[in-house]
Amino acid sequence: MRAARLTSSSTTPTGPGAAGGVAPVVLVAHGSRDPRAAEATRALARAVSSARPGLSVSASWLDHTEPGPTEVLRALAEAGHRRAVVVPLLLTAAYHRRVDIPAAVAAAGPALAVRVTDVLGPADGTVAPSLLAGLRRRLGEVAPGRFDALVLAAAGTRDARARGSVGRVADALGVEFGVPCRVSYASAAPPPTGVAVTRLRAAGARRVAVSAYFLAPGLFHDAVAASARAAGAVAVAAPLTDAPELAELVLRRVDEPA
Repeated sequence: MRAARLTSSSTTPTGPGAAGGVAPVVLVAHGSRDPRAAEATRALARAVSSARPGLSVSASWLDHTEPGPTEVLRALAEAGHRRAVVVPLLLTAAYHRRVDIPAAVAAAGPALAVRVTDVLGPADGTVAPSLLAGLRRRLGEVAPGRFDALVLAAAGTRDARARGSVGRVADALGVEFGVPCRVSYASAAPPPTGVAVTRLRAAGARRVAVSAYFLAPGLFHDAVAASARAAGAVAVAAPLTDAPELAELVLRRVDEPA
């Protein structure tokens, strides 16, 4: 099989991850037909590498974009590495974290010892301060004025536990700003973002802003933004993409004990 071309800031075969020391990091994103999503993942990989010079950081995708995580892990093994850390660029621990990523790691073979970290969303029920800070940054970029209610717009999942983790982020964000914060979804679960905005306005909120619980732009975020504005939202935040706080969160996941 052809070795994968690593999207990495440091791909030296004899680096410290070859036999010990700092293991190379492989970011695994969901993947999208929208090219903006892949560029956002590459930008995050660059941000993580810049935040920790000398760390090998490679981007990979489960679907639509190459290389996949299996290819990247095999290429690292062929380059002489013996260990790697996989960071799922996911905001909930649903199907992709439980099934797709472990399968991709297993398919890479036994030559590489791979540690898969928690997702970027709440781990063990805890919302990372850096995740909240990234959401706050994106809101501040589009809504510098005051708002009296928030909607946290997520992609959507049928997994009840995953939806619960999104709810915890919404609760924490509401506490952060001191306003009601409701969850909405672009697919797979109700309510849609426009409905959530409408309900808050009907309950008396005059200025409703939307926080985007997305890692990258794409059709879902476009649809969320359109429906929110049509319902009267005063602002819709951009996805987290390569926010410094998100790069910090990735490194926190890397540094967590196995």
